Amino acid sequence: MKRRSFVQAGAAAAALGTPLAALAQQTVTLKFHTFMAPMSNVWLTMHKPWMEKVEKDSGGRIKFEAYPAMQLGGTPVQLYDQARDGVVDIIWTLPANTAGRFPRIEVFELPFMMNNAEATSKAYWEYFQTQCPDEFKETHVIALHVHGPGMFHSANKQIKSVADLRGMKVRGPTRQITKMLAAVGATPVGMPLPQIPDALSKGTIEACVIPWEVVPSVKVHELTKFHSEFDNAAGALYTTTFVMAMNKAKYEGLAPDLKKVIDANSGMAASAWLGRVQQGNDVPGRKVAVDRGNTIYQFTAAQREEFVKLSGNIDDQWVADMDKRGFKGKQLLDTARSLIAKHKG
Repeated sequence: MKRRSFVQAGAAAAALGTPLAALAQQTVTLKFHTFMAPMSNVWLTMHKPWMEKVEKDSGGRIKFEAYPAMQLGGTPVQLYDQARDGVVDIIWTLPANTAGRFPRIEVFELPFMMNNAEATSKAYWEYFQTQCPDEFKETHVIALHVHGPGMFHSANKQIKSVADLRGMKVRGPTRQITKMLAAVGATPVGMPLPQIPDALSKGTIEACVIPWEVVPSVKVHELTKFHSEFDNAAGALYTTTFVMAMNKAKYEGLAPDLKKVIDANSGMAASAWLGRVQQGNDVPGRKVAVDRGNTIYQFTAAQREEFVKLSGNIDDQWVADMDKRGFKGKQLLDTARSLIAKHKG
């Protein structure tokens, strides 16, 4: 039932003396839109189960029309605004698709910031609540999370050191990661995930950075021969932030008991679950590369330190950028780090 008709029905019920409890039986259909492919791990193990749980918890009174792969039109960059404007009801996307628009949450995308997606997703949610609750003020936020450790995948050249990256065209997902790629000598190319296969096929890029879990959905194990990963115990190369958000008017127009269903499937617990499941999919994602006979290299501790050293000023640049915007950059960075440590336990 559309929000307007619900409001009209409520007014009619009041005029006729109809018990409002009758309105609690309203059903609602929500359009869920994202760029992830219908056979991706994210869609199959995260988005679909989340929607199924909401439907079950609501007794079937919340239903979903599910649209992966931008099936409702537009580009990945436009997803957040589609939720804001009511073109769709719920979206899942990268805030960093619109570079610089949500600057304070970029702290979690800084190099070697995280090594556990579940803990970092909890930290991300608490940071949002306490440090920047207005960052996504145009929508109703359902969950915030990150993926597992990001790493290099290259078509024709094994990356074994910083030196191997010099001049190499490497796809990066966010402005902080493209800065990091430039700092270590690569030629960064920013682009949304769905563009990777075509770019690798045509040679527009020679390598990309993505986590293992998404490799099968964009066929990176078929389009590259080499993979270079870090020992993530001391911090992963990078991660990316995600947001699941709902149109505000749609949320506010729900019957109170249906709001409670959405709320029960939102927040820190939902964020932690999404992060945990996504990183868990790294194992089968890595396996497809192994099964294909691709070469996997793990950087040594000394090689890792060279990456850390060369990308170290990215943190300082981000702090300076926050200060210029009127935010306390060092405080935000220190808070994010302490929250990650807190939730890592």
